[in-house]
Amino acid sequence: MNLHLVATLLGRGRQLERLSDGISLIALAYGLAPLLGAQLQPLASALCVLLLILGAVHKYWAIRVALDAELFSHLACRADLPSATQQLDRALFELNLKPTASDPRDWPSRSQAALGLLRRQAVCLALQVALTLTTLLTLPFIG
Repeated sequence: MNLHLVATLLGRGRQLERLSDGISLIALAYGLAPLLGAQLQPLASALCVLLLILGAVHKYWAIRVALDAELFSHLACRADLPSATQQLDRALFELNLKPTASDPRDWPSRSQAALGLLRRQAVCLALQVALTLTTLLTLPFIG
């Protein structure tokens, strides 16, 4: 049940990703406004670039969270968890996604690490939202 719960929590990362994608698209559209003849202040352009960088970092964490969500969901249904764990570790190693073929961590430790990825994703989104709100609130003053 713990693995299923972690998979469900990690699945919420998709909602965070959608919001981050929306902010990134708005920043991109705003940053491309000069192509339509609008003038942007250098500070506004820099803020758009920073939002896009945060969006890219967020996307990285979102991909990792989504992978873990699917793996936890798959493993939550397995009756032979120790064997499935060894198979998973070996497969990740063979795909060069893991440095060693075995991992001594137990599933509670792995769950905490996966939830740590979700927290990193949430922090990236929080930074994007804070920067967006800061930009919107200061935009009238910077041009």
